[in-house]
Amino acid sequence: MRIGEAAAAAGTTPRALRLYEARGLLPPPPRTPSGQRDYSAAEVARVRVIRDLLALGLTLEDLRRRAHRLDLLVQTPPASCGSTPGEFSDVVADRLATLDAQIARLTYLRQSLAAAAGGPWGAPGVPPPPSGSAPAPEPEC
Repeated sequence: MRIGEAAAAAGTTPRALRLYEARGLLPPPPRTPSGQRDYSAAEVARVRVIRDLLALGLTLEDLRRRAHRLDLLVQTPPASCGSTPGEFSDVVADRLATLDAQIARLTYLRQSLAAAAGGPWGAPGVPPPPSGSAPAPEPEC
């Protein structure tokens, strides 16, 4: 199938397919005599796995590091993680550590901003005021 059909079948765009190919996530598909890419159902399934992993928070670089193993996740049923020890667990562990660090940084920034603003939403468990609500009255000094 041509690039537009493959992209539609995978739920993405032709541009994304070219990006995945350029980043080494998708092997270059065979070309027609006129030079157009010719994707198979297996390549479309691989793109779906790539998109699912990206949606879970992995990055293109994370996936590039294990691109040679992405086909394991396309198999039906997928190979168990135990059959490929360490192949994806280090990538997932690295991404989780990065996300934990980002969460800690954002939590600190939120607490700092709330404390500086002096609003009631600075207290743990107190949600911020809803959007569009009237601002809290300024305290009289």
